Amino acid sequence: MKKPLTAAYLFLFFLLTARSLPAQGPVASQPTLSAQPPFWNEIAEFKRRDSLQHPPANAILFVGSSSFRKWTNVQTDFPGYTIINRGFGGSTLDDVIHYAGDIIYPYRPKQVVIYCGDNDLAADRKMSGKKVYKKFEHLYDLIRKHLGNVDILYVSIKPSPSREKLMPEMELANDLIHNFMAEHSHAAFVDVYHLMLNAQGHPMDDLFIGDKLHMSDKGYKIWQQAILPYLDK
Repeated sequence: MKKPLTAAYLFLFFLLTARSLPAQGPVASQPTLSAQPPFWNEIAEFKRRDSLQHPPANAILFVGSSSFRKWTNVQTDFPGYTIINRGFGGSTLDDVIHYAGDIIYPYRPKQVVIYCGDNDLAADRKMSGKKVYKKFEHLYDLIRKHLGNVDILYVSIKPSPSREKLMPEMELANDLIHNFMAEHSHAAFVDVYHLMLNAQGHPMDDLFIGDKLHMSDKGYKIWQQAILPYLDK
């Protein structure tokens, strides 16, 4: 007959077994700041503001990169129109696609105005005008899938003194997107690119602030005049 296990033996067995077990990780926690995707804080701020004051229905949505983000008086520049401005950071088309479920679809706008593509070319030396076009085409298809026949307006990539070397690829992207939009209904393309060039084909310096990338009030005045005829009443 086997002898009953003593208390000391049981304690020793437990101690040895516990040491052989793998260490248990901590309980899942909130992602750290470093794990958050780019521009997460800006998007969170948009959503916080939306929770405090519900955005207007049937508005015109401006979405894209910092050329829209810095257009802080866009509502004043288009009196008689209801504008929601959701330009953010130095975003690329991939960023706009990533956050489309947060800052495009929920607003159910009557028109979506897009400015993006500029940073795509600047951020990646291997990026081409054709690749920018394909990214835009993907965004366009997503908007169509979620918002049906909403009117979509694409504002051409602008030329800027600090990115003059990228102008050939900008022109290619603009041409491809222009042709694409011309083949679709409820779609339009507004060319601000050529309006911002001087007689020698270079970007006009006085349309930009000191960084030679972002626009001055004079630059935004050109955009206002170019975009206005395309906005939905």
